[in-house]
Amino acid sequence: MPAPFSSVDAALSEGHAVVLFDGVCNLCNGAVNFIIDRDPAGHFQFAPLQSEIARTALEARGRSALDLDTIVLLEEADVHLRSDAALRIARRLTGPWPLLSWALWLPRPLRDAVYDWVAAHRYNWFGKQASCRLPTPELRRRFLEYAPPD
Repeated sequence: MPAPFSSVDAALSEGHAVVLFDGVCNLCNGAVNFIIDRDPAGHFQFAPLQSEIARTALEARGRSALDLDTIVLLEEADVHLRSDAALRIARRLTGPWPLLSWALWLPRPLRDAVYDWVAAHRYNWFGKQASCRLPTPELRRRFLEYAPPD
């Protein structure tokens, strides 16, 4: 029996990309705000990794949300993680940020080592929230509906 069509599938079929992020991480929430401010066309949609939507979308793509401690970018049939996700997101932003995509030519192990180092320290440096962010009413359309975890 095929998996039910989800809001992630709907967003992808409409040409959007979906960013799955750590909803309790202050750095990650800041990155979401950064993306929103530089994505006036609304290409990116968002959901926290802690949501049922993210879990379902990742499992449908052969991944487990429990194993992920990173940003995830879903584009059509592709799943991008870590530095690949961050640089592919930068490529679609306004301003000078697309210039960072040159770094995709660097070896992934080098890029991911830097990404992993920052990720390992993000809670100490930027803090952590007790729960996932809730979008403001004006930004709600950019976030896929989800039920926050209990």
